[in-house]
This record gives sequence, structure tokens and C-alpha cells, in this order.
Amino acid sequence: MRLRTVTAGPALAVVAVTALVLGTLPASASTTARPTTAAPAVSAALAPPTVNVANVNAHLQQLQNFATSNGGNRATGTAGHTATTTYLQQKLQAAGYTVTVQTCTTCSGSAKNIIADWPGGDTNNTYMFGAHSDGVSAGPGINDDGSGTATLLEAALQLAANNPTMTNHLRFGWWAGEEQGLIGSKFYVNSLTTAQKSAIKAYGTFDMIASTNGGYFVTGTDAVAVKLREYFTSISVPTETSTECCSDDGSFRNAGIPSSINSTGASYTKTSAQVTKWGGTAGQAYDPCYHKACDTYPSNINTTSLGRWANAELYAAWTLTTATSTTNDFSVSLSPATGSVNPGSTATATVSTATTAGSAQTVALTSSGAPSGVSVGFSPASVTSGGSSTMTVTTTTAAAAGSYTITVTGTGSVTRTASYTLTVNGTGTCSGAGQKLGNNGFETATTPWTATTGVVAANTGDAAPRTGTRNAKLGGYGSTHTDTLSQSVTLPTGCGSYTLSFYLKIVTSETTTSTQYDKLTVKVGSTTLGTFSNLNASAYTLRSYNLAAYAGQTVTLTFTGTEDSSLKTTFAIDDTALTVA
Repeated sequence: MRLRTVTAGPALAVVAVTALVLGTLPASASTTARPTTAAPAVSAALAPPTVNVANVNAHLQQLQNFATSNGGNRATGTAGHTATTTYLQQKLQAAGYTVTVQTCTTCSGSAKNIIADWPGGDTNNTYMFGAHSDGVSAGPGINDDGSGTATLLEAALQLAANNPTMTNHLRFGWWAGEEQGLIGSKFYVNSLTTAQKSAIKAYGTFDMIASTNGGYFVTGTDAVAVKLREYFTSISVPTETSTECCSDDGSFRNAGIPSSINSTGASYTKTSAQVTKWGGTAGQAYDPCYHKACDTYPSNINTTSLGRWANAELYAAWTLTTATSTTNDFSVSLSPATGSVNPGSTATATVSTATTAGSAQTVALTSSGAPSGVSVGFSPASVTSGGSSTMTVTTTTAAAAGSYTITVTGTGSVTRTASYTLTVNGTGTCSGAGQKLGNNGFETATTPWTATTGVVAANTGDAAPRTGTRNAKLGGYGSTHTDTLSQSVTLPTGCGSYTLSFYLKIVTSETTTSTQYDKLTVKVGSTTLGTFSNLNASAYTLRSYNLAAYAGQTVTLTFTGTEDSSLKTTFAIDDTALTVA
């Protein structure tokens, strides 16, 4: 289904994309410049305009028509996909965008990326929004990803109709070959120079934003994600981060571009807690028609979600790039936001910043609220917004037991804060020390682990156990595949150390020395502890992490292995432990 044959792109396509960033276009490029008569007079409006969801529905009806008239789908390489990209090109050109039609030579069949730049703004500060224009061969692909395609198109058209004065540069992209393994977006990113990649300050991808049983997932810390959360907060819609994988944000993130994936969910099931937040049905998939023939318009579209996301996209694009947001601004966040230590111990957290308006700036980090016997340090003590710092909270043996709020302050042209809750345990209160994971060597079937079928087994070959007769194997298929392995565990309070450890072996057939095609992500709750890939191939190696910040909590430890379309990578895990002392 997904192919990954890496070849050089055509010189014409590379020249066209280069020209987009530099602001010049050769006459031979497959690019249409903005007509001088297309835009109205400059609007004096100070607030972002709104998107009429009826217009988005009209675009979705067109996508359904393209599928119906061309074999029932819009998969890359088909006439249905060609009709989709032609429609996008014509609409955007008529609205005044500079449109580049980039041929993706590594995609299957005839495949075009559509890249649309709105004239004006500082091209060294470019904010980019994208969706994939293709679907799977099983059906029309209306939610996946006609919903992202149509909402971004209408957001782009509404911005053009209001013709704001631009301070930063705005670019949209619609990618071919996503369903083949993110091929179109990889092709685009690989065509950019280092300077052109650096010019893109944030990229947000919108993939499935109208799931009929969905939620609101904003996953990332880039400036686009910050603005999306800001919008949803303003309309009292709560958001979560997602553990579902993957979309075109990965192509940008792997190139060092701050990125986010934004969706209403795919095949994962909705929880009771999420039903309380958003409504819907617990225990059923966010999109029951994911990658199926029933992904049609209008039956598989949640119009409420569709309208909210369309307006969130326009809000983010407008506030990040127009003259209505001339003040440089940033955000500060902490992960984790809580920590528990014994007197004389330390806790750490990552302080993340993001540019939310204007240009990046220097942010000095300080703290307040630490009690006697507790000190807070930052490494580094200042960052450029978009960067991160490690905060270390150090306690002496004289630190009094209790719970304290430490305020982390970032100071630049404005001041922004985030809160950290520190719990100092009383002395002599460590009860329940020992190894906390059940079936930590995988020798007794699967329980209490929850795993994809076949992960926990008497594996052989590349995935043979380190000790004993059984272990866990994620990946090793050489085709598009996702495996998960998880276990929930309760950590006692009052102990001096909380150490997660496991042995990891990585064997890969990949030949690249620079690209992470296959990945293993290790998380506790929603926090990523570590990410490994085909670039980290090695024999069994001990990996360990400090989980002291989670003392007194019940947390879920999750391993997620993802492979793309070819050349297998095997992630073998054995002899796990979560040791409390």
C-alpha cells in the first residue's frame, strides 16, 4: 500500500519550491502567480474572519463527486486524486495565491503536491498549514482526509477574500502519497535547502478533523498548536494530545521543523472520560469508517467538528501571520508539571517555549515560590522562543515536607508563566519499595501487559530474548504496521528512587544514515521518555529513566513501534523493571 523508493526529485520542482521561499519564480516553473485583479481592497478588520461551514461542505461534495466518477476513490495515482489536485489548484489560483504544482516522483502513479503561498510577509518567518489530498483505495476518503483538505482550502480562501496586511509569510500544502507512507510531504521537505527549512517556523497538519465519534486532539508544542489550543479554549472546547500515529507532520519534524498533528481521531476507541468531555459513544472508534468504503459524504462527517476546526485553522493562520498580530509573543509550558521527591533528592522537568506571534525572541527563565531548602536551576538559563531548557529542582535534607507551587517565568518582550507542583515527602515514609512491573520478563503469557497480537511471544531470530524463552517484539514486518505494549502501575510515595529500566535490541534492514523511517516511542502517561529508530541499531542495551516525578500516581507505561512501508526494523524488549527504593 505504501511505497518508499527514494529518488532525486525533478529539477523543475526543486527550483519552484526554492523560488517560493526566496520570493522569485522562474518563468519555466509549474507555478501560477497571483493575478493583480483577484484580491479586494485591504481590509481594516482587526479580528480573524469566520468560515462558513456550508462552503466547506460544498468542497467535500466535490471530493465525493470526484471519487464517485472515478472508481470510488481518490487514491494517489488515480483520476480521482488528479481531479482533487486540479480543483485545489484552480480555486487557490483564482483567489490570488501563488500556486506551485510539484510532481512527486517517488509517489505511485501521477501525483502532485499543491503548495500555495499568499503574497507578502517575511519569508524568513513562514508558518505552514497542510493536509493530505489523497485517500485509500477502499473508499472516497472524505474524513480521511477530505475534511482536512476542504477546511484548509476554505480557510485559505477566506483569508484571501479579506486580504490582510501580512507581517509573517503564510503557506499551505496539500500532499500526495500520504497513504503510501507520507511520500509526498517527504518529497517536498527533501527538496528544501537548510535555509528554507529554517524559514518554516511551525507546521501544522490537519488529518481527519470531522470523525463522527471523535474528540479534539492537538498534539505538539509548535506555534500552530499553541494558537489552536487558544482558539478552542475561547469557545470552551477542551483538547487532548493523541497517541495515534502518523501523518505528514512526521516529515517536517524529522527535518527539524516544529510540527503538530491535529485531528478528531481515527481507529482508536473513545473512553468514558472523553465522552464526558465531548459526547459520543465510549468503546467505539473515533471514526468507525476509518480506511473503509463507508468514509463518504455526508454520512461520515461530523459537521460541528468540521466547522470548529475550519475556524480554528483560520484563527491560527491569521493571528500568526497578519499585521493584526505585530507584537512578538511566546508561550511557556512544563513537562511534567508535577514532581515528588524525598528531602535531599532532585526532580527535573522540561521547560518548552514556542513563538506564538511575531518573531522568535530571547526568553530568560527564572522561578519563584520555592520553599526553604529547595533551589531551582535552568540549563540553559535563557532560550530562543521555540527552544527548551531543563529545570532541576534540588532539595536539601532540611526541606520541609509538603506541597509547593513553583512558578516558572519566561521574560522577553512580554512575560509568560507556567506552574510546577513540587511534593516534598516526609522522611521514613517509603512503603512498598521493590520492583513494580508485573511479568517483567514476559515469561508468563501476556498479563498484566496489554499488547498487540503477537508482540509478547517466544520470539526467535532478530527478536530472540535476552534471557529466558519469551520477550516482546515490536515491528519486524517490513510493511506499514503499528505495535503497542503497555502496563499500568502504581508508584508509592516517600521513596528515594524510581527507576524504569529495560533492555532494547534494534535490528534494521534500512540503509539510511540520516532518516528515521521506523520508530519506537517510550511513554509514561502522555510524556515521551525516549524515541528510538532504525538509526539506533544495536545489540541488547540497558535503557533507564527516572520516574520520581510520578511518585504517588498510577501511570501507564507504553511502548509504541511504528514501521513504514518497506525495509523492516525490529525492536526487541526484554527484562523490564520499575524499581522503587
